[in-house]
Formats: sequence, structure tokens, C-alpha cells
Amino acid sequence: MSHPVFAVSRFENRNGVISWRVDGRLNGLRIRRNFKTQEEAAAEKATLDLKALQLESGMRSVPTFLTEEQVREAEAVFSRLKDSSRTLSFCVDYTVANYQEPESQKPLKDAVAAYLATKDHEFEQDHISESHLVFLKRFFKRFLRHFPKVTVAELTVERLIGFLNLGKPSMKTYNNRRGLISTFLKFSFQRGWIVANPIAKVPHHRIRRKRGSAATLSATQSEALMKHVEGLDGGRYVPFFALCLFAGIRPCLRTGEILRLKPELVNLEAGVINVTAEVSKVREPRKVTISPNLAAWLEAYPLEKFPIVPKNFQHVRSRIAKKFGLSHDIMRHTFISMFVAKYRSVGEASLQAGNSEGIIRKHYLDLKSQTEAESFYGIMPRQPAEPVQEMLPIAV
Repeated sequence: MSHPVFAVSRFENRNGVISWRVDGRLNGLRIRRNFKTQEEAAAEKATLDLKALQLESGMRSVPTFLTEEQVREAEAVFSRLKDSSRTLSFCVDYTVANYQEPESQKPLKDAVAAYLATKDHEFEQDHISESHLVFLKRFFKRFLRHFPKVTVAELTVERLIGFLNLGKPSMKTYNNRRGLISTFLKFSFQRGWIVANPIAKVPHHRIRRKRGSAATLSATQSEALMKHVEGLDGGRYVPFFALCLFAGIRPCLRTGEILRLKPELVNLEAGVINVTAEVSKVREPRKVTISPNLAAWLEAYPLEKFPIVPKNFQHVRSRIAKKFGLSHDIMRHTFISMFVAKYRSVGEASLQAGNSEGIIRKHYLDLKSQTEAESFYGIMPRQPAEPVQEMLPIAV
């Protein structure tokens, strides 16, 4: 689109004085001005040309104290608000009234260290178990590897969701991760390192639970496992597998109950294993009845001679687990399901296994038949000890 062009020309006045005239039209009006020098006329022409351009493009020339960068930022903000019903003043007032800077831009590494220090203290006070503490430290080590150089305030919803979905986890794993991060962010919020907890906008999966979902061994598989273990290195690994399979002791070789179970807690005479609070994963004591077949195994391979966890056992345990498909807690799951099938008592199974009755009903009820349970409790060593009288579960 064309716009008025202003021209500068030499003009001689009636008195013979030479002037320089700027002549043209602006918004339909004739403008004609004289100047003593050509430079002044040229400056006026540039000013008038700019005004003409502004009128044509919608631009305005406004005196301002803003710098050029501030003017450009203001123009960009108004452009973003073009389709909004809110004014720039409203947005600024709202921000001033509601936004708060975090008290400090806390590096994530330092925040995690502070959080884990409180968990160390909770462990020392017997509020959390060692296995939970170890799990937390492993989880947040991975968390820091994923976010190596950020502050806590930079953990946005999008970033957290990206981390939670690493490795295409199951919905349960996703929810577990979310729970751990939620607790950490609540800790950070209480200390002023973030002004709002972004976990509230991170979705949580609703999972429909299924009964009888625990993986277990059959009686036949259990018998094959014990026969194999009995034939290795003179039976030195028998106590570990017998206690995990026939008493439900948690078997993890890093933080499991089996590592803390001392021989003196296994009382064959009384027919009871005393799982103390120091041994228990959930820090709650329980008593496990020693079944006749477990007593036979421990009589044939006494703990005074055969340690519960032999030295350098990890590699042997891994080979056996691979051979028989032993997942993390499958022996414990087998014990609980067989116990429920034999004695038909969810309450007693709950007491002896250290799980709630709800968990027992949800995951272990009706997994095994009474006939299979009888076969399971009939698994004996090749050279059994003296006959042991049948004992019913004790009441705790």
C-alpha cells in the first residue's frame, strides 16, 4: 500500500533569503514547512514519513520511559492476550497477589540428601524397616540420575510424568513411584523449596484388584526344589529354603527377614519361630508354627551345623532360582496359600505371615486345594529325623 511522500525542495523567499521546504500530505492534510538549512528539512521529512507509515500500519509513536527491549516485551504480551478477556493489568495484579518465589532455589541433589537423612533418623527410631530404607535410597539414586542438574522447583508435571513412565511400567509400579515422589515433594513443600506440590496434577491409576493373583509353586515343584537343594554340597542350603518355603520367612538376600533371623529364634522344642520386631519387615513381631515337615528338615539339617544363610550364597541362590523359576517372594506366597488351604483360617494365616487379612483374602484364598496342601506338608528329607507329632497352628 502506498503512503504520502514528503519532498524537500530549495525555496527562495521574496526577500531573497533561501529556505528549504518540506511539502506533502499526511492523513489528507497538506503540510508545508520551511527550514533554514537542508539538514533540518531532512530531519522533519524523516519524522513526517515515519508518522505516515505509522498511520498506514496502525503503529503509534508514543513517548515512553521504557527501553526498546521492554517495549518489545510489552508488545509480545499484548499479542498473547489478544484473544483473552483479561487485561494486562489484571494479569499483573493477579501475579503480584498470588505468586511467591520459593524461599531458596534448592538443588534437587541437596533436597534428596536432606529427605533421606530424615529417613535414616526414622529408621534409627524403628519407624521404618531397613528394607524400606534401602529401597528408598535406590529409588532416589535413580531419580537423581534422571534429573542431574535441576532444582526442586523445576520439577514440573510434565517432567514427573515422563519419569514415572520410564521403562513402560505396570500401573502398580507407576503408582508406587508416584507415591514415593509425592512424599518427597510434600517434604520439600513444608520446607519452602516449592510453592505448590505439582504431584496433585500427576494422574493416579485406578487398579481393579484380582483375587488369587500371587505366583506360587505347586506341591510337586516344591518337592523337586527341596530334593535338588538337599543334594547340593551336602545339604548346606537346606535351612534357607526350608524356612522360606515352609515358614514364609521373607527371602531377600539384601534386606529380607532371613538375613536377620538368628538360630536361637527357631525353637524346635516349642515348635515356634519367633520373628521379632527387629527381624520383621514391618517391624511387628509374629510367631510362626513349625510344621512337622519343617521340623523334620531342621532336625536332619540342624542350624548348629548348617547356617541359615551360608557364605557366598548369592550365586548359588541365583542358579537355583533360575532353574526352578523362583521369583522374589514365590516361596513365601506358596507357604501362605498352602497354609490357608490346609487350615482354612485366614486370620491365623494373617498372624503367622505378618499380612493383613484383607491381603490374604485378596491374593491367597482358594489358590490351592486341601489335597495339594497335604502333599506340600508331606515333603520330607531323604533321611528324616525322629517322627514329630502333628502340631496345630498356635494362637498368638
